[in-house]
Amino acid sequence: MWFFSGRSRNRFSLDNLSSNGSSGYRSLTDQLVKVQIVNEVNKDFVIEAIRSIAELITYGDQHDDATFFELFMEKQVMGEFVRILKITRTLAVSLQLLQTVSILIQNLESEHALYYLFSNEYMNYLITYSFDFRNHDLLSYYISFLRAISRKLDKNTISLLVKTENDEVVSFPLYVEAIRFAFHEESMIRTAVRNLTLNIYIVGDDCVNRYVTSAPHADYFLNLVTFLQKQCIDLTQLVSYALKSPTEEITSSIFAAVDEIEDSLYYFSDVMSAGIPDVGKLMTDNLLQLLIFPILVPSLTIKAVNDMRSGIVTSLYLLCCILRIVKTKDLANVIAAALLCPLEAFISQSLAKTNGYMPAHECSHDIKVDAISSNFDDSNSSGTSQTHPVDFVENGCTSMKTLCRETLLYYVTSGDDVQVLGSLCVLATLLQTKELDESMLDALGILPQRKQHKRLLLEALVGEGPSEEQLFSLESNSMRENIGSELDRYLLKLKEKYGVECSFRDVASPHVHRFQVLDALVSLFCCSNISAETLWEGGWLLRQLLSYSEAEFKSDHLKLLNESYKHCAAAMLQEVRGVWPDLLLSVLCDEWKKCKRAIEASSPRKQPKSILLSSQKSTEGLGESTVSAGERMCELVKVFVLLYQLQTFSLGKALPDQPPINPPVHVYENVRAKTAAVDSLGPKAGSELKLVDAIPCRIAFERGKERHFFFLPISRGMSGWVVLAEELPLKRSYGVVRIAAPLAGSNPRIDSKHSRWLHLRIRPSTLPSADLSKSGVSGQTKTKALVDGRWTLAFKDEESCKCALSMILEEMSVQVEEVERRLKPLLDIKTNSVHNSNEPESESSYTTPSNSL
Repeated sequence: MWFFSGRSRNRFSLDNLSSNGSSGYRSLTDQLVKVQIVNEVNKDFVIEAIRSIAELITYGDQHDDATFFELFMEKQVMGEFVRILKITRTLAVSLQLLQTVSILIQNLESEHALYYLFSNEYMNYLITYSFDFRNHDLLSYYISFLRAISRKLDKNTISLLVKTENDEVVSFPLYVEAIRFAFHEESMIRTAVRNLTLNIYIVGDDCVNRYVTSAPHADYFLNLVTFLQKQCIDLTQLVSYALKSPTEEITSSIFAAVDEIEDSLYYFSDVMSAGIPDVGKLMTDNLLQLLIFPILVPSLTIKAVNDMRSGIVTSLYLLCCILRIVKTKDLANVIAAALLCPLEAFISQSLAKTNGYMPAHECSHDIKVDAISSNFDDSNSSGTSQTHPVDFVENGCTSMKTLCRETLLYYVTSGDDVQVLGSLCVLATLLQTKELDESMLDALGILPQRKQHKRLLLEALVGEGPSEEQLFSLESNSMRENIGSELDRYLLKLKEKYGVECSFRDVASPHVHRFQVLDALVSLFCCSNISAETLWEGGWLLRQLLSYSEAEFKSDHLKLLNESYKHCAAAMLQEVRGVWPDLLLSVLCDEWKKCKRAIEASSPRKQPKSILLSSQKSTEGLGESTVSAGERMCELVKVFVLLYQLQTFSLGKALPDQPPINPPVHVYENVRAKTAAVDSLGPKAGSELKLVDAIPCRIAFERGKERHFFFLPISRGMSGWVVLAEELPLKRSYGVVRIAAPLAGSNPRIDSKHSRWLHLRIRPSTLPSADLSKSGVSGQTKTKALVDGRWTLAFKDEESCKCALSMILEEMSVQVEEVERRLKPLLDIKTNSVHNSNEPESESSYTTPSNSL
């Protein structure tokens, strides 16, 4: 605060900065020079002086007035700032000083001004000053100060902040002090440090690059992966807690942990693409040796035995994330090659890790994992929909010699919903990884057929490929040689650089691997314990692998797929006679469009993080409510639509935009609806209708308040209603609708003890509004709390009650017949079956996925 008398002067003038002003008052700089100690008495003056100086210098720079900064240099103001910091005894002055210098750095645009600020070691002194970082605000200001410096770095300014000897950097305080906070508990500070380091890396100074990759500074890249390792283990624990006792708090923690891990991986990707070759190799090696080989790959099979062991779910998610985010060719191809190695190679390596950053793992040597055979067992192909078209060697299990990719395929065929989804996501991510060589995709058995044909065609056109007869064969010698040489190169790298023993001789041909994948996918579509959303992911992968012809499928594939479709169609016929026939067609048309978009999309619908939040759904606690029946119906429709569309394109046919169903009739010949004069919109509350066939009844919606109505069930097309109307006193045989409830699902029955009482179940008029595919960690769908209504209608005599029951059953039958007529092209199994069209229908019915309802 300044107190003075006399005439006022311009605030932004040299008079306020120097002692040459005509006012004669002490200048800011002169007064700062005279300060010998900063304490509580004069701290306010010092703070205001520092702030005002920064304001004046910034003003001069922005208005192209060099005299301000020339005076700033003449008065050695930066030196005064450093001196004030040395003699201060108050925190507030340190905060203001850091903020002031940060503002100067951010706002000064003159290169001359920046060069001055960064020279004379003043900036390095501030960077290395021993601040009391126990104060959170001071640390935040300090990190902002460092980041402000990093934003002004280029090949010229960076040389002012380093010390060199013999053209080599020997000291870089900005970098060294910044990475001290790289793993701070507060994410904002970690993010700021990461931005700072990237600003340094992208400068591209060769000397600085050598400095950051030399010992001991290269340990930073090692510590980054170690920190990621800890984040992954913490995530595994959160997912484990969520499966045991899901809460909103744990769900939020999982989302936060996922964001942190993905941010770390994006940072890794930025670092590796910053143009420092040694850093890219260093980060790749650290990821493989500290995380992927010793933890993620072994965890695909081995259960957790200590805190270092990542769970199966987390491992599948992390493999997807690493491949999707860290886009480097070397890393992608090494991971792909590792999946073609036996599990024992990684288990033994995991056990051998005994250095400081990873303790040894305990492991039971008798742990076994199921392996997948490449052949079908035709004797099992004619079983129920539960039959898997995949054989298992050695009574269903094998030793650790099982290849990692076979473990993924095992989860596809025999895992729970989460394991299936995770494995499909890994395969889909590999297929979409552009950095992965096509020959590696072919070795894994997931090279899309169109890409294989395209490559063979190009080879044939230039005269280097197979002959025309071999062009579209399943496998050519040239392809086999190319795959062998490419895979051998990465397998040799695994052995020599990472100590993973695997030989190309142990790897079957791509043709065998391809059919193993097809076997696993078809087996998946025959499962009844997997959610429709997960099956759709499998449908997308199958569509990517298949060309538009039946040639890719074995006869066993088509037979099993058709059998699964027939069981599902039979279940759909039962659903027509169920609780929601009036909405079945609209749900089917909606899901048809969604499924078609899903399997024809260029990428899968689900992100890798859905693996963590997906778990088995259950009908426990729902009982036989109509809401749970509606969820089962929606789930069944999704499965049915997928199987129908898979059959269609596997036969080389194009998928129509709409399901092949019969159109509605323009005039419905329903006698009761016509007699009651019900229009096409159906009975609405307050509308009139004729009471020709209506039966008088009584019902109490509240205890002790009985009301008299006329009861009339009506159906029109696929819709139906149970109507309660009140007779109009001045218009005989006419009534006004008071209540119109859905006819379907009413489950009418006469009371066993009171023959004049008719019980009805009244379901909601619409399905729950929540998207059934969105669920929390617990897997329970977030729907509205809808409950079934219960009506008990009392008629004047037993005959009236039986007549009312007969009317309801008759109208329900008419309604069901119309739904069946509309759906006949889809549900006519004899017409739509691919094979064995003359065989009788199987007696077993399709069981809707129990773990997703």
